[in-house]
Amino acid sequence: MANTIVVDIVTPERLLLSDSVDMVTLPGSLGQMGILHGHAPLLSTLDIGEIILHKGNETQFIAVSGGVVEVRPDKVTILADTAEASDEIDAERAQAALARTEKMLAENPQPTQRPVLEAAMRRSNLRLKVARRHQGRRHAEGLSYEGKQ
Repeated sequence: MANTIVVDIVTPERLLLSDSVDMVTLPGSLGQMGILHGHAPLLSTLDIGEIILHKGNETQFIAVSGGVVEVRPDKVTILADTAEASDEIDAERAQAALARTEKMLAENPQPTQRPVLEAAMRRSNLRLKVARRHQGRRHAEGLSYEGKQ
Protein backbone atom coordinates (compact mmCIF):
# COMPACT_ATOMS: atom_id res chain seq x y z
CA MET A 1 0.00 0.00 0.00
CA ALA A 2 2.95 2.32 -0.58
CA ASN A 3 1.08 4.38 -3.17
CA THR A 4 -1.97 5.08 -1.01
CA ILE A 5 -2.69 8.05 1.16
CA VAL A 6 -4.63 8.05 4.43
CA VAL A 7 -7.69 10.33 4.47
CA ASP A 8 -9.41 11.41 7.69
CA ILE A 9 -12.65 13.38 7.42
CA VAL A 10 -13.75 14.92 10.71
CA THR A 11 -16.79 17.07 11.51
CA PRO A 12 -17.57 18.72 14.86
CA GLU A 13 -19.86 15.76 15.60
CA ARG A 14 -17.84 12.74 14.47
CA LEU A 15 -15.08 11.05 12.56
CA LEU A 16 -16.84 10.40 9.24
CA LEU A 17 -14.05 8.46 7.57
CA SER A 18 -10.52 7.19 8.07
CA ASP A 19 -9.26 5.13 5.14
CA SER A 20 -6.36 4.61 2.75
CA VAL A 21 -7.17 5.63 -0.82
CA ASP A 22 -5.35 5.94 -4.13
CA MET A 23 -6.42 9.56 -4.69
CA VAL A 24 -8.69 12.18 -3.16
CA THR A 25 -10.27 15.07 -5.06
CA LEU A 26 -11.23 18.10 -2.97
CA PRO A 27 -13.26 21.29 -3.54
CA GLY A 28 -10.63 23.87 -2.62
CA SER A 29 -11.72 27.49 -2.26
CA LEU A 30 -9.70 28.32 -5.36
CA GLY A 31 -10.76 25.25 -7.35
CA GLN A 32 -10.63 21.46 -7.45
CA MET A 33 -7.46 19.75 -6.28
CA GLY A 34 -6.37 16.16 -6.65
CA ILE A 35 -4.13 14.68 -3.97
CA LEU A 36 -1.94 11.60 -4.39
CA HIS A 37 0.57 9.92 -2.06
CA GLY A 38 3.72 12.04 -1.84
CA HIS A 39 1.93 15.38 -2.39
CA ALA A 40 3.74 18.45 -1.10
CA PRO A 41 2.51 19.75 2.26
CA LEU A 42 -0.44 22.08 1.87
CA LEU A 43 -2.99 23.86 4.04
CA SER A 44 -6.14 25.17 2.34
CA THR A 45 -9.75 26.11 2.93
CA LEU A 46 -12.53 24.07 1.37
CA ASP A 47 -15.59 25.34 -0.45
CA ILE A 48 -19.05 23.80 -0.60
CA GLY A 49 -18.48 20.82 -2.88
CA GLU A 50 -17.83 17.17 -3.38
CA ILE A 51 -14.99 15.10 -1.96
CA ILE A 52 -14.25 12.16 -4.25
CA LEU A 53 -12.28 9.21 -2.88
CA HIS A 54 -10.71 6.88 -5.45
CA LYS A 55 -9.73 3.41 -4.22
CA GLY A 56 -9.03 0.76 -6.84
CA ASN A 57 -12.14 0.55 -9.02
CA GLU A 58 -14.31 2.06 -6.26
CA THR A 59 -15.32 5.70 -6.02
CA GLN A 60 -16.94 7.23 -2.94
CA PHE A 61 -18.64 10.63 -2.87
CA ILE A 62 -19.00 12.91 0.15
CA ALA A 63 -20.81 16.24 0.32
CA VAL A 64 -18.89 18.86 2.29
CA SER A 65 -20.00 22.37 3.19
CA GLY A 66 -16.62 23.95 3.75
CA GLY A 67 -13.78 23.57 6.17
CA VAL A 68 -10.02 23.22 6.04
CA VAL A 69 -7.66 20.56 4.74
CA GLU A 70 -4.12 19.72 5.76
CA VAL A 71 -2.16 17.69 3.22
CA ARG A 72 1.02 15.85 4.14
CA PRO A 73 2.87 13.41 1.86
CA ASP A 74 1.20 10.39 3.51
CA LYS A 75 -2.02 11.82 4.99
CA VAL A 76 -4.91 14.18 4.24
CA THR A 77 -6.85 15.55 7.22
CA ILE A 78 -10.12 17.29 6.46
CA LEU A 79 -11.83 19.30 9.19
CA ALA A 80 -15.26 19.87 7.65
CA ASP A 81 -18.02 22.20 8.78
CA THR A 82 -20.43 19.42 7.76
CA ALA A 83 -19.89 16.29 5.68
CA GLU A 84 -22.21 13.51 4.54
CA ALA A 85 -21.42 10.33 2.64
CA SER A 86 -23.65 9.71 -0.37
CA ASP A 87 -25.46 6.81 1.31
CA GLU A 88 -26.39 9.01 4.30
CA ILE A 89 -28.20 11.73 2.36
CA ASP A 90 -31.99 11.82 2.33
CA ALA A 91 -32.71 13.06 -1.21
CA GLU A 92 -36.34 13.93 -0.43
CA ARG A 93 -35.28 16.08 2.52
CA ALA A 94 -32.61 17.79 0.39
CA GLN A 95 -35.19 18.45 -2.37
CA ALA A 96 -37.61 19.96 0.17
CA ALA A 97 -34.84 22.21 1.56
CA LEU A 98 -34.00 23.34 -1.98
CA ALA A 99 -37.66 24.16 -2.70
CA ARG A 100 -37.95 26.18 0.54
CA THR A 101 -34.76 28.10 -0.25
CA GLU A 102 -35.84 28.83 -3.83
CA LYS A 103 -39.19 30.12 -2.52
CA MET A 104 -37.47 32.44 -0.03
CA LEU A 105 -35.13 33.75 -2.74
CA ALA A 106 -38.11 34.44 -5.03
CA GLU A 107 -39.69 36.57 -2.28
CA ASN A 108 -36.96 39.23 -2.70
CA PRO A 109 -35.13 38.84 0.65
CA GLN A 110 -33.11 41.52 2.40
CA PRO A 111 -29.66 42.05 0.81
CA THR A 112 -27.97 40.64 3.91
CA GLN A 113 -30.15 37.50 3.72
CA ARG A 114 -29.43 36.74 0.04
CA PRO A 115 -25.87 35.30 0.47
CA VAL A 116 -27.09 33.03 3.28
CA LEU A 117 -29.93 31.72 1.11
CA GLU A 118 -27.66 31.28 -1.92
CA ALA A 119 -25.22 29.23 0.19
CA ALA A 120 -28.12 27.11 1.47
CA MET A 121 -29.23 26.56 -2.13
CA ARG A 122 -25.69 25.47 -3.12
CA ARG A 123 -25.60 23.00 -0.20
CA SER A 124 -29.01 21.55 -1.12
CA ASN A 125 -28.02 21.19 -4.79
CA LEU A 126 -24.77 19.50 -3.76
CA ARG A 127 -26.54 17.08 -1.41
CA LEU A 128 -28.95 16.15 -4.23
CA LYS A 129 -26.07 15.61 -6.67
CA VAL A 130 -24.17 13.37 -4.24
CA ALA A 131 -27.34 11.43 -3.30
CA ARG A 132 -28.09 10.83 -7.00
CA ARG A 133 -24.57 9.49 -7.54
CA HIS A 134 -25.25 6.93 -4.80
CA GLN A 135 -28.64 6.03 -6.28
CA GLY A 136 -27.05 5.61 -9.71
CA ARG A 137 -24.37 3.33 -8.29
CA ARG A 138 -26.98 1.23 -6.46
CA HIS A 139 -28.93 0.91 -9.70
CA ALA A 140 -25.83 -0.11 -11.67
CA GLU A 141 -24.90 -2.72 -9.05
CA GLY A 142 -28.36 -4.26 -9.43
CA LEU A 143 -27.94 -4.85 -13.17
CA SER A 144 -27.20 -8.31 -14.48
CA TYR A 145 -24.63 -9.06 -17.19
CA GLU A 146 -27.22 -8.46 -19.93
CA GLY A 147 -28.07 -5.05 -18.48
CA LYS A 148 -31.43 -6.19 -17.10
CA GLN A 149 -32.59 -6.25 -13.52
